[in-house]
Amino acid sequence: MLLFYQVLDGLVSGSIYAALALAIVLAYRATGVINFAQGQMAVFSAYLAWSLTTIGLPVWLAIAGALLLSVVVGAFLERVVMRRFESAEPLVGIVVSIGLFISVNGLVSLIWGTSLTQFPAVFPAGSIELGDVGITYVALGTVVVLLLVIAALQLLFMRTRLGLGFRAVAVNPESSSLSGLPVGLLLMTGWGLAAALGALAGTLVAPALYLQPGMMDMVLIYALAAAVLGGLDSPFGAVVAAWLIGVVENLAGTFIPAIGNDLKIAVPLVLMCLVLFFRPQGLFGRVEVERV
Repeated sequence: MLLFYQVLDGLVSGSIYAALALAIVLAYRATGVINFAQGQMAVFSAYLAWSLTTIGLPVWLAIAGALLLSVVVGAFLERVVMRRFESAEPLVGIVVSIGLFISVNGLVSLIWGTSLTQFPAVFPAGSIELGDVGITYVALGTVVVLLLVIAALQLLFMRTRLGLGFRAVAVNPESSSLSGLPVGLLLMTGWGLAAALGALAGTLVAPALYLQPGMMDMVLIYALAAAVLGGLDSPFGAVVAAWLIGVVENLAGTFIPAIGNDLKIAVPLVLMCLVLFFRPQGLFGRVEVERV
């Protein structure tokens, strides 16, 4: 029974990592840059949702409003900040995203302060009893929300013109531009959608933690590990890797005394190094082939 609950808890934690990892992958596929500011953008969105609840909006309506505002914020940052460095070396884009991380962190502290703030519960308390097993509504709701997001992204990328445009721009932005695709608009939209996914991760984790500017720092580490482990160009891989990290971390921390709670954060990092040693592109990433 303990094993079941540890696996379930790992899937719940992994689902939160996966939501942020999907945002990182989506931004990477749009711009080719790993966005280290994704965690702080999620914090900003969580505070936006909390602010909407303080004026009387129900929590789910507040989250929906924060997601829409996050699309605007993400598109704005791509257009005003990242667009200026799109032709620079990838390292420059990474440094700029770290600068965004610091700037957004300061902005959150300036607007809402640094004191701990309780975010309202997203899912009701209680659990569903299946024989001797009880599954909480929080666990069930978190996994179901992520599955719905995966299905929506799959439909977007495989069944819509917008998704086909994203895929074309990710593969070859120059050829896409010559083919008449609005590359700039697609990049803005990609960053906006990535910001919305990050906002979802922030609002899912906020009830379990008190709102504060650094609440997503640890989640960002796990999400980055999941994105790299699964493959930076594979949304499906990011989700599988996030679930794998959540479950393996929980099992190692519970059943291996030498690791415990203090060292379990090292588990996903070691797992990532082992996998990348044999598959540098990640579990589900594509091997890049350059023609000379």
